[in-house]
Amino acid sequence: MSEHESHLLGPAEVRALAAELGVRPTKRLGQNFVHDPNTVRRIVRAAGLEPDDVVVEVGPGLGSLTLGLLPEVGAVHAVEIDPVLAARLPVTAAERAPELAGRLTVHTADALRVRAGDLGGRAPTALVANLPYNVGVPVVLHLLAELPGLRRGLVMVQAEVAERLAAPPGSRAYGVPSAKLAWFAAARRAGPVPRTVFWPVPNVDSGLLAFDRHDPPPGDREDVFAVVDAAFAQRRKALRSALGGWAGSPAAAAEALVAAGISPLARAETLGIADFARLAEARTRTTAG
Repeated sequence: MSEHESHLLGPAEVRALAAELGVRPTKRLGQNFVHDPNTVRRIVRAAGLEPDDVVVEVGPGLGSLTLGLLPEVGAVHAVEIDPVLAARLPVTAAERAPELAGRLTVHTADALRVRAGDLGGRAPTALVANLPYNVGVPVVLHLLAELPGLRRGLVMVQAEVAERLAAPPGSRAYGVPSAKLAWFAAARRAGPVPRTVFWPVPNVDSGLLAFDRHDPPPGDREDVFAVVDAAFAQRRKALRSALGGWAGSPAAAAEALVAAGISPLARAETLGIADFARLAEARTRTTAG
């Protein structure tokens, strides 16, 4: 990547760009801009990208990470909700990496509403992004559901969100986000990110989360996610009670749990996504029967 080192944005360039655009990072959009080239290099390296990968980047902001991605992959789809930033990004790429700018397509859109057909061209194979803090979990889950070609990802999120998303069953941080991500992919934490690499400096710690898609367990995703939501809505209760509303009654919940090979006295945080899938299927069977 050495020939493209000079293309990356440092603190002075980030502030100059923001000043030119009259941009003040907003809490509402969860904007914190990376101004440290070493962090950009680290993210790109950790993403394990191949030259033919097509990356979707959410919240590219001023383009720090975008400029790091362009030399490494076949194409980048940058999804930016802020129209001012979206309009400037292709210009920044053309100025700083003219020979690579053709690889970039910018979409002025809310990532939570993006559909596969909106992106056009080759389907994205990887998600690499410094995600806005307030939508990290829903964006990852939405894009994995919407873009079946997405094989892997590396995202920067709040440290506690990275912990939750990567948490295994039985751990304190395990919950709805961890279980739902496990439907799509195996996730792992990929290291902390210091606050000082951002402008403005956030008041929370950040972390990297990596994931690799795998085949989901058998079953209908919506049915399985409904059980996950119901189970964790009352996570301190035994599943027989917590799932009474979902199943119709505690007795019906107990019947489905036993049919799925799960103790009615177990709690939500002890179940993996395959257990939830078996439970949804058992409920369908007992209802049909």
